[in-house]
Amino acid sequence: QVQLVESGGGLVQAGGSLRLSCAASGRTFSSYNMGWFRQAPGKEREFVAAISWSGSSTHYADSVKGRFTISRDNAKNMVYLQMNSLKPEDTAVYYCAADRRSWAAGVALKRSEYDYWGQGTQVTVSS
Repeated sequence: QVQLVESGGGLVQAGGSLRLSCAASGRTFSSYNMGWFRQAPGKEREFVAAISWSGSSTHYADSVKGRFTISRDNAKNMVYLQMNSLKPEDTAVYYCAADRRSWAAGVALKRSEYDYWGQGTQVTVSS
């Protein structure tokens, strides 16, 4: 089992940057692909980015490509989401999640494909 705790959210002006962190517990963290999702008020939770268990492969939603970077440090059981050039439409609660499927099976883009979730961290981007 994996427990996930996000941090690093906050209030930032448009054009600014934030780095979200996700701390994972569990000896098998390095065997999980990891993802970031976000949910804005009144909207469905949507995929943001994913990274393979080794960190060698990543995938991004079109809406964040070129602005956000996902990374991980398996030695520290950490996953990060560096968010640059933030826009008001990036405002949401951001969640990290763990997926135990094989990366070769395809990037997990759906909420249902993830096995463990954190509690979320709020990101608010002011215009």
